[in-house]
Amino acid sequence: MTTTTTPKPKIKRRRKRTKNHYFTQVHEDAIVRYSQTQCVRERTELYVKLIQPAFDQMVDKIVFTYKFTNLPNCDSLRDECKIWLMTILDKYDQSKGSKAFSYFSVITKNWFIHKVKRQQKRNRREVDYDNISKSHEEEFLSTNESYLTVREETEFWDSFYQEIKSWDETQMKDNDLKVYKAIIVLFESKEDIEIFNKKAIYLYLRELTGLNTKQIVNSLKKFRKKYYSFKDDWEGGML
Repeated sequence: MTTTTTPKPKIKRRRKRTKNHYFTQVHEDAIVRYSQTQCVRERTELYVKLIQPAFDQMVDKIVFTYKFTNLPNCDSLRDECKIWLMTILDKYDQSKGSKAFSYFSVITKNWFIHKVKRQQKRNRREVDYDNISKSHEEEFLSTNESYLTVREETEFWDSFYQEIKSWDETQMKDNDLKVYKAIIVLFESKEDIEIFNKKAIYLYLRELTGLNTKQIVNSLKKFRKKYYSFKDDWEGGML
């Protein structure tokens, strides 16, 4: 008597899902190379082909993961953050031990957290004046520091504008001079500028100078040192 054995059914094994890694070792290496080379052409190629697309996805994912979408003008802030990351790209130092992805992820998250805190402060300052009774209005206005804050900021920027006008144009290279003159135009036209954020500023500078963003950023880095020097003197009471 022969017995037949029924074959066991084959168990289909599911393939492991592969994650869509938008920030790979290739992008890490591109950032390291960017920070090491001074060749403008090579930096531009690395940024456009590899770094910028990775930054775009990184910022978008962080915004949605941490619910920063609740911020007003979130789309503008995302664009502003991406531009800002480009301006600090060469500050990454591989020798300090952190991966580029971790380094810029933390910076991006902290950048948006700072925006959240500023928005929370702004919300707390917004008071419905119509609901303030006359008896409390004088007390409220006497303790309100907004007037002093605005006045101090106005005096600072007016003084900095005079400082800028005193800079020696003869010592500037062609691109720096173009950016310098464009900055003067922006200061003199500040009342007519409706959107005053970094993205808009870069667009204005590109229109006024005819330079690309990278060229503008390189010139602004030089002027930023002068700005911080002026700011330190201002806050130290030397001006």
